[in-house]
Formats: sequence, C-alpha cells, structure tokens
Amino acid sequence: MTNHSSANSDSNGTNIHNQDLGWYFLELARLGASRATHLEDTEEQLPSELNTINSSGGFQLVSTDKLSVKYTSVNRHGHDVGVVQANNPAPVKRLVYYFEIFVKDAGAKGQIAIGFTIGTFKMRRQPGWEANSCGYHGDDGMLYCGQGKGETFGPTYTANDIVGAGINYASQEFFFTKNGAVVGAVYKDVKGPLFPTIAVHSPNEEVQVNFGQKPFAFDVKDFEKQERMKQQATIEKISLPPNVSYGIVRSYLLFYGYEDTLNSFDVASKTTVPPVYMAQENGFNEQDIVYALNQRKTLRKLIKSGEIDSALGKLHDWYPQIVQDDKSATCFLLHCQKFIELVRVGALEEAVKYGRIELAKFFGLTGFEDLVQDCVALLAYEQPQESSVGYLLEESQREVVADTVNAMILSTNPNLKDSHACLQSCLERLLRQLTACCLERRSLNGDQGEAFHLHRELDISKN
Repeated sequence: MTNHSSANSDSNGTNIHNQDLGWYFLELARLGASRATHLEDTEEQLPSELNTINSSGGFQLVSTDKLSVKYTSVNRHGHDVGVVQANNPAPVKRLVYYFEIFVKDAGAKGQIAIGFTIGTFKMRRQPGWEANSCGYHGDDGMLYCGQGKGETFGPTYTANDIVGAGINYASQEFFFTKNGAVVGAVYKDVKGPLFPTIAVHSPNEEVQVNFGQKPFAFDVKDFEKQERMKQQATIEKISLPPNVSYGIVRSYLLFYGYEDTLNSFDVASKTTVPPVYMAQENGFNEQDIVYALNQRKTLRKLIKSGEIDSALGKLHDWYPQIVQDDKSATCFLLHCQKFIELVRVGALEEAVKYGRIELAKFFGLTGFEDLVQDCVALLAYEQPQESSVGYLLEESQREVVADTVNAMILSTNPNLKDSHACLQSCLERLLRQLTACCLERRSLNGDQGEAFHLHRELDISKN
C-alpha cells in the first residue's frame, strides 16, 4: 500500500492556497526532497568506553583501553566506592538498550554492582543507593533503586560470571541478566539521561565491560523480538468486525481509483464478509468516492506509466476546468512530471526545450522556485538517479502527481460538501490518528523509545 498521508498539513487544509487542492500535493512533492536528505533519527552518541574524568578518583583504576576497572584501595567507609560511568548516556531512540560486564575477579568481598545512574550521581556511592539510580549488586543479589535499602531480586554473582543491565523502553523497565538469562525487571521511574554504571568496593575486584564491541552472552535481538511479539499480541486481541475492515480497505481502493483491484477484492470478499454499513459522520460516503471512478483509474494508469501528454489530453477533454489555469499547482506538477519523464528516457534536448516553454512560466512565482530548480538540476548529472535530486525519478513522485489529479477530479463532484475530503482516504485519516497517538505516548515517556514510523510498522507486520 502506498502511504499517501505523509504531508505536514492540518486537518483543515490551511496551507492550501486559494482552495487549490494542488498546493497540498505540491507540499508532498517537496517532502520527497526532504526524505532524500533527512535521516529518520538524529544519530545518538553511544556508550563506548568508561569515563575516567567523571569517576570516584583514587578508589579504582581504569585500564588504558577504558574497558575494565579494578578496585585498588582499601575500603574503610561505606562511601569508599570505586564508581565509573560510561562516556555517554544510554541511547533512547530504540526499543532496548543493553550492556554487560565480565567479573574477572570478585576480590575480597564481591561488592560489585551494575546499573544506571544520572549524570550528577554522587560518584562515591553504589548505583541504587542514591535517588535517580538503580543497581543490581553481586554480594547479596539485591536490587537497589534510589535508596540504601535493597529488595530481594536475584542470585549473587562472582568471578567468571557475566552480568548485564538494560533498559526496555517499551515497558519502561530496567532489566538485569546473569550468564545470558534474565534475572528480573523493575519499573524505571528515573527520568533524564541515564549512564551505564559500574561499581567495585573491595580490594582486587575487577570487571571488564562490554558495550557491544563483542557479542553479548545475552541474546538481545531475541529479547527485542519477543517484546515486539508481545506488542503484536496485544494489538491482535483488539477485535474488529470483518465488515468494518473490509469497508475501510474498499473505500481506499475507491478513493484512489483502483477499479480493477476493487473488483477483484469484491469478488474475493463476496462470500466471506457480511454487508457493510459505515455512517457518513464517520467520514465514509461511498457516493462521493465512486464519482468518475473509471476516468480516475485511466488517468492514474497513464501518469504511473509516465504518459503525461496522454493524461493532459484526457484532462483537457474530460475536465478542462482543472487545467484551464496553466499556472496552477496542478498544472505545474504535471509539467514537472513531463520534464522528469523526458530526463528519465534520456531525451535531454527535448527536456530543455520543454522546460524553456512550460517550466519557464513558473520562474519567479512564489511557491514553485525550489522544485523548478530541482527539475532543471537533473540535467547536470550523468547519473541523475544517484544525485541529490534523484528523488524526482522515484515512483513516489509519479504517485504524488496521480494523487493530485485524482483529488482534483473528485473535487469537481457537484454533490461534494467538503473539498478537503478529497485529500485523503478514510484509511489514511485513521493511520494519521494512529501516528499522532503513538507520538503522544512516546512524548509522555520523555521521548524515550523508538520513534514511530508507519512504513516500518507495516513491514514488521508483514513478517
């Protein structure tokens, strides 16, 4: 399914100039440029070594590779702890973060701890003993979360054990492992950046840390897979009457003029789906989107196959009012696509001539300059598909133009009450609402966890 709902426009269409629906799709065309240059998520600096600057000084020695720590003092007081944090906080734009330690030597008392602390943590206290920290301790197997008193949690650990600590952002929990198996989890009530933290507290205790430089003893990928399966199981428990799902999909096919697919869908569903009724107040009005179905199908096929001249000819014959203003956003997108198709087949001289006649009309007109420049820039590259303006040659750009024409035809329906209903199908409005809810939920969690990307979720559901 093509996602037609990615434009940044409000539900009232306030960025549509002079009620020309083409301006909405012009913004979609611009999104192609931003997708080509914008990373989905800003890169986060990952923990990669121990921080020798922000540590508890003379109570421990960090190795030169900054991946192991040894207690070198004699602990006379409870606060003579050798604490060291990672050089960067745990990344938050993911489902799970995890790291491990290998206990090389349990020393005199095995008072080793692993966990997470905030940046301003008191570096002579075990993780978990102070507010905004959590730690799993080796000498007693206790879990300490923000206070000096621990709670029964798991087994003790000693020399040759591999112990891990992680954050499950989906469930908002800290979890801990021992020798590749989960020990337990606890709710993460700590906000703000959290640093992976190691503590040693008696002579000769020594641990080596693994921030992912080598394989973990614990299967993090399987843990993530199981977490996703839990989420999917929760979703699948939500029951929808089959005729509602059928109606939503059918309205999508009608809306975009996929007449042949619609006929096949109806035949396949005829004996398995009960009759569907969807109230108009829920945004579904079949009469509006059945309008000019065959003509919309024909024009979509022409545009998707790059036959722009034929599409323009049909529009002049069937809907001259749509193309009578040759400086409208709709005409602009059609002329741009014609230019792009000429470049696609290597007809560069013809593209230049066409650009001088048709695209030249839009030079200096507000709202068109950037896309005109991108189109013309295609001529500068021997391999335009691999250039910064290569997005124009992607199938998604044809989709934008086809959707523009589709919406403009729907808007000519004399019985249409709201022209903005032509911009998106019922299914897409539901998907936009889903995206908004997921983003709001993440915001309430302090913007921690995976950002919601609709295409990724749809790909996961296929698998």
